[in-house]
Amino acid sequence: MAHTIVLFTQDLRLHDHPALCAALRSGDTVLPVFVLDPALLRRSARNRVRALPGILTELRGGLRDRGGDLVVRRGDAAAEAAALAKETGADTVHLTEGVTRTAARREERLRGLGLDVVSHPGLTVVPPGDVTPAGGDHYKVFTPYLRAWEAHPWRAVLPAPERVSLPGGVDPGEIPAELDEGRGETAERPLRLGEEAARHRLDAWLESGLAHYADRHDDLPAGATSHLSADLRLGCLSALEAASLARDEPGGAEFVRQLAWRDFHHQVTAAFPDMAVRDYRPRGARWRDDAAALKAWKEGRTGVPVVDAGMRQLLSEGFMHNRARMITAAFLTRTLRIHWRAGADHFAEHLLDGDVADNYGNWQWVAGTGNDTRPNRSFNPLRQARRFDPEGVYVRRYVAELADLPGKAAHTPWDSTAADGDYPPPIASPGS
Repeated sequence: MAHTIVLFTQDLRLHDHPALCAALRSGDTVLPVFVLDPALLRRSARNRVRALPGILTELRGGLRDRGGDLVVRRGDAAAEAAALAKETGADTVHLTEGVTRTAARREERLRGLGLDVVSHPGLTVVPPGDVTPAGGDHYKVFTPYLRAWEAHPWRAVLPAPERVSLPGGVDPGEIPAELDEGRGETAERPLRLGEEAARHRLDAWLESGLAHYADRHDDLPAGATSHLSADLRLGCLSALEAASLARDEPGGAEFVRQLAWRDFHHQVTAAFPDMAVRDYRPRGARWRDDAAALKAWKEGRTGVPVVDAGMRQLLSEGFMHNRARMITAAFLTRTLRIHWRAGADHFAEHLLDGDVADNYGNWQWVAGTGNDTRPNRSFNPLRQARRFDPEGVYVRRYVAELADLPGKAAHTPWDSTAADGDYPPPIASPGS
């Protein structure tokens, strides 16, 4: 019997997995594989690396329940897949298509090693190349993209397979109890990750959070967002399944619009794979080097409470509310005039959901070098705080020095003698 490989990457799930389903439909025995690539692990956020053994163990358990297994190897992904193909006589690799240079190079290496590579959708709701403007390779502005995205039919959500047949005689390999690679510090209170937790979060969100999303998604103290971003980043949850279940429900339209933004950034990154290192739209921005200010921003010690609250949430949870991400990014790039790469790299070192397309695409949008059609828009942190954290609840939650300040006073502690003496004055004027 013929054998085929399914190489898992950013798709660590069994539900709605087109690559796995296609391999099973071929009639071959299927070899599900995940490769722990030291080079990728070293570049990843330590928070995600720390979660990986548990996610892989759960994925292996799900495959074993279906008669299969997850084969785990350590090394270069293409080389390890090719070695397994030689060992088992497989000549085809199915995988989920990515949008980064790393994903493109992996496919190129697999083909160069003599394997037939079949890529599948599964990373986004609408695959990056499925909607394109007339005369162009990708949409550069969100609104026309959204119109095309909404008009495009979605593929059917696929069920988890009932049976997976693994070739005999293959050593499945060990999943390490922990991994010590990765960048950044580990969070104190990270989310529990894995397909089971992701599906529970999705069910809870659809039942009790989605209906209020349109009215409350910018409310900083409420934290009334889905908290599914890390599940989507690691592929423990299908973006298509989440969108399909939400779109016809109360509040679903606004939530699905955010998934369209995610797809938008992915199709931009597919066309412009230098998103993490180069201005998408160079506009002659002049940046300044200020190591002390950058350090204060990273540590949540800028003296601007809403900025510090966001940065401390990131350090403690490996997550930050989306509105706080915009506020903190705008303060670094527009107030301090420090390059967006410094901020985006810091986020990438800590965020459980630090996807290349979304993280760097959003940072460039805020900095005015990306897809924002208003690159000089105003983004005043104090006005943002008064609008989205009017009683200072979010600030007092994450900035311990200000926990005893009353209400709105938490936004401007430099005007109050009640603030803890350890809290610094602002390192730059945040406006008024």
